[in-house]
Amino acid sequence: MVEETLQNMDESIISVAELKRKLPKQVNHNTLTTILEYLEESDKIAVSIKGITWIHNDHPGLNKAISRGIEL
Repeated sequence: MVEETLQNMDESIISVAELKRKLPKQVNHNTLTTILEYLEESDKIAVSIKGITWIHNDHPGLNKAISRGIEL
């Protein structure tokens, strides 16, 4: 539910407070924190001072280009 909300948000950056407002009321703050930590560790979101942004891209063309690219 949190992942889907972040993936489909209109804004490029969202604060934790704004994310809480978009989620159903039953989402506990501690649970949300744990979910956000997991998403950050799995490289699906980036968390900064300004807020949270979705960075995961599973487009097959992008993955193919990355695998064929040169490492600098």
